[in-house]
This record gives sequence, C-alpha cells and structure tokens, in this order.
Amino acid sequence: MTAPPVREAEVAVEIPFHDLDPAGIAWHGHYAKYLELARCALLRQIDYNYDAMMRSGYLWPIVDMQLRYLRPLRFEDRIIVRARLVEWEYRLRIEYLLTNAASGERLTKASTVQVAVDARTGELCLRSPDILFERLGLPP
Repeated sequence: MTAPPVREAEVAVEIPFHDLDPAGIAWHGHYAKYLELARCALLRQIDYNYDAMMRSGYLWPIVDMQLRYLRPLRFEDRIIVRARLVEWEYRLRIEYLLTNAASGERLTKASTVQVAVDARTGELCLRSPDILFERLGLPP
C-alpha cells in the first residue's frame, strides 16, 4: 500500500491547576485528555473528526492506549502534543509525543489504537472503511 503524505498535527497545552494531583503534578488520567486534543486536530486535517465519523456510519472507539511517562507535568508547564498517524489500513494507530514548548525536552510518549465499528449493526470492521482511504487521498 502506498503511504499517504505524513499526517501529523500538534497542539499547545498549558497545564492548569485543576489537573494537578496532591503531589503537584498532572494527574495521570488527564494525559488522555491531552492526547485527545492532538488527535482531534489530526482528524480535522483529513476532515474526518468524530462528527464526520458518525455521519459516515462508523464509530471509532479507542481499544488500546499506551503511555510512557518520562518527566512529570507541572502547573503552568507549556507543552506541545504532537499526534502522528502511523497505521490506517485495519485500524487507526496514532503515536504521540509530548514535549516542553520552550526546551523541546521529551516528557511523554504515547500511542492509541482505534478500530472501525459499523454504527448501525455494532459489528467490528476487519478493514478500515473506504471513507477513511478517501479522506487520506488513497485508493480503497
């Protein structure tokens, strides 16, 4: 399969006080939210964000999420969250890198996997639907 152009997006995030745990660092559960912001920016690039997915008749639940915490995030840290689409034929696999906005230091590496589910039947699709290939500019 021919690879699509590099699909990558990034968002800037400033860690708010209400995301901190009692130790003064970002609570681990909030990282999913930071990934979601970058993932939505990436999906908007191909005009296939969650509302477009629903209109096309498919749900794309996350079935796997991996995180590797390298450095803690603290109040008012300014970070860049980069999302890069690395697989699309049978699933959406997106890799993420969180870096310090000023220094570029790597803070967290992550990945998510989403699979297509027919919204009408609830059936798992064993191959990504043609609409995804169309949005990526690839033949089905």
